[in-house]
Amino acid sequence: MNKTIIETVNLKKTFKHLNGDITIFKKLNIKIKKGDLVALVGPSGSGKSSLLHLLGLLDEPTKGDIKINDIVTGKYKDDKIDEIRRKYISIIFQDNNLLTDFTAIENVMMPLLIQGEKESIARDQAKKILDSVKILERSNHFPNELSGGEQQRVAIGRALIAKTDLILADEPTGNLDYKTSKEIFSYFLKLKKLKKTIIFATHNRELANKADYKLFISDGVIKRENVRK
Repeated sequence: MNKTIIETVNLKKTFKHLNGDITIFKKLNIKIKKGDLVALVGPSGSGKSSLLHLLGLLDEPTKGDIKINDIVTGKYKDDKIDEIRRKYISIIFQDNNLLTDFTAIENVMMPLLIQGEKESIARDQAKKILDSVKILERSNHFPNELSGGEQQRVAIGRALIAKTDLILADEPTGNLDYKTSKEIFSYFLKLKKLKKTIIFATHNRELANKADYKLFISDGVIKRENVRK
């Protein structure tokens, strides 16, 4: 039986606003197992990105808690939270969030360097990763010299090298053409085969239907929807 890798417990998130507080989630309880490929869907403004930021420990819930591998994250503060995130979570942003002053290979190396790995070892591993996502020949190019699809491959490579069990992706194909979107999604399927858990927010119905299941967000409530294979 698969182990639960991430769980929300009575999660509530409220944002302060001049015109009054805005509550995105009221009492959210979800469990996601290791190896699941999950599509997060819903209308614009429903809270998909907000939920990913909460699950990625980039934002704190107003109430409730988030468990990562049975670790109750609400017990900890900044330094420990950063450690938990580095150990268990990789995040792929829609805009890739690559470091503009570093080359593709340096961007991919970064998680290992932050963990204290030797530069030579980090570089060797980054080359293998870039080769696996078919962008090795662009290793020494800077992000602004890469296409959107190439940048996204670098972002996926950075997520792969970190060797985390949980990968969160916010509209990872939102700015890409149809062909490139399918190629990027193929890497998610490869990650699933490695028993990685991937949660991706998307408006792309075709890609969402290739997930194991969908989580549909509307009015602060999440409903699980099975997909027809």
